[in-house]
Amino acid sequence: MRLPQIPSIRRSDAQTAACKPKPLSKLHAACAAVFAAIACSASPAFAEGDVDSDAPAATLLGDVGGLRPALAHFGVTVGLSEISEWLQNARGGIKTGNRYHGLTTLTLGVDTAQAGMWQGGSFNVSALEIHGHQLSPRYIGSLQTASGIEAIGGPRLWELWYEQKLGDGADEAPYQGLSVRVGQQSLDQEFMVSEYAATFVGTAFGWPALPSADLPAGGPAYPLSGLGVRVRLALADSTRLLFGAFAGDPANTRTQDPQKANDHGTTFSLNGGTLYIAELQHSLPVGETGKAGTYKIGAWYHNQHFADTRFDTAGLSLADPSSNGSPRQHAGNWSVYAVADQTVWQEGRNGSRALNLFARAMGAPGDRNLISFSANLGATLNAPLAGRENDVFGIAVAYAKVGRHSRALDADTNAFAASGLPVRRDETFIEATYQFQITSWWQLQGVLQHTVRPGVGVVDPGDATNTRRIPNSTVLGLRTTITF
Repeated sequence: MRLPQIPSIRRSDAQTAACKPKPLSKLHAACAAVFAAIACSASPAFAEGDVDSDAPAATLLGDVGGLRPALAHFGVTVGLSEISEWLQNARGGIKTGNRYHGLTTLTLGVDTAQAGMWQGGSFNVSALEIHGHQLSPRYIGSLQTASGIEAIGGPRLWELWYEQKLGDGADEAPYQGLSVRVGQQSLDQEFMVSEYAATFVGTAFGWPALPSADLPAGGPAYPLSGLGVRVRLALADSTRLLFGAFAGDPANTRTQDPQKANDHGTTFSLNGGTLYIAELQHSLPVGETGKAGTYKIGAWYHNQHFADTRFDTAGLSLADPSSNGSPRQHAGNWSVYAVADQTVWQEGRNGSRALNLFARAMGAPGDRNLISFSANLGATLNAPLAGRENDVFGIAVAYAKVGRHSRALDADTNAFAASGLPVRRDETFIEATYQFQITSWWQLQGVLQHTVRPGVGVVDPGDATNTRRIPNSTVLGLRTTITF
């Protein structure tokens, strides 16, 4: 399972600046007890292929007295991990202050062949327990939030799917045939993914800003997921094609906060039209140079109607006092994107130290979307210090641009109301991070972030004149990740 580096839906909450701990509800306490009970049999997250006999060394609890190998013999794997982080908005934003936030992830996988049933089948279910408080909604006001795990607290079902590999070689890894996955899925686990961008804490380097802002409920991505079908086809040893069709609105709501509407991940919505997505992936072999790379191009299309962000059905600006207030409707919505991961330098043929670059860009129509363009660019350095072969240092930037009709609506509002409201334009997010691998199962990560024009340049809620943007924000943080 890929650890969530995915943006959450940004919403304000009623938490206090003092960040005082609150007692767990009965439901939360029950879930905590379940997680604690399962921890005794936890194993690495479910993955394709045979179970690695060295895998227990990468977990806090080891093989639990032989329980893990015993479960693996029957094709069962159980995984438990905890991400805890402390983030402080040290300067700018809406206000300064700090928050604790955490994510417990529980996964269960079953390999049907190892379980003595049929070949090529695998079942996966995962659950989340989100705890603590979000920093970004009340302290920064950013579109690209400080952490990819920020979400409304509570337990929820995440993914629940069955996958079948078709054809010969179903037990080979990586599988080179056709596979079909059906059930509740989170797109950020397979689509639009950058391997090297996953190093970073900020949400923009997981599920991108564009689909998060433009799709209903932010799309079927953490902490939500959606019912659908995903097909993976190997066109060659190094080329794969992914295609998916998913329920268009994973929360089944247009009036309520999506995370509250689908508060436990069990809505199983089939409404809101259909989201289609396709991605072509090509990997470069490591070869003698060790400079591996992966390149992807893709597109998504949503078949529902989307409201124009400037004009009404009569062709007038929605800011015009004469407007009927009903936005013009557009048939469908779409985006195209590209992702690149490339190792550009490695010390020696098999050296640990390597410099990697990543880039991701995507665009969408500017007449029906808040964000019409978003991009990421960054670099990571493996083994940055002598004797620290498993550490990683990274620096990256993420950019989100407001669609032309949204910008024009702000200008129209100023013209009709004779006001001086800031015109929304863009947001730039910069992060530097260092991952310190303490043990094979415990990682500490320090982070420094800076956001230029939080909220794409919206009005500072503390400004009585309604003319000042939210000030640029600087965030310091520390994250710890433990695999049980």
